[in-house]
Amino acid sequence: MHIEHIGIATAKLDEALAFWRDALGLAVVHVEEVAEQGVRVAMLPLGEPRIELLEPTHDASPVAKFLAKRGPGIHHVAVRVEDIGATLTRLKAQGARLIDETPRVGAAGCLVAFVHPASAGGVLLELVQHTSEHEAE
Repeated sequence: MHIEHIGIATAKLDEALAFWRDALGLAVVHVEEVAEQGVRVAMLPLGEPRIELLEPTHDASPVAKFLAKRGPGIHHVAVRVEDIGATLTRLKAQGARLIDETPRVGAAGCLVAFVHPASAGGVLLELVQHTSEHEAE
């Protein structure tokens, strides 16, 4: 297991890119809209892990709600796992509160599932499993 990315909520993706891409010089390797989660994401490698910038696409998205409550900033930490199903089963058996009991498709076609912050020391934790056709872009 290792850190896959750190998700940062932002109201305007272009404004966040002005810092992460333009000021820091990080390359944008992937941009897409994940309609199911109501976000547009941009991935920027920072060594092995990446920065994932998250812009809500509508007011009812979880990221829009996060921004309304807390403002821009770190939204979640994602860890890469080899077997997301087995990881979810193990966490549930240990009493972890899961937001997603079954994986769903996330950015870049990866399988993702979220663990509630109440079970992860106050941090929203995303589990990420790369699929064979979408290995670490």
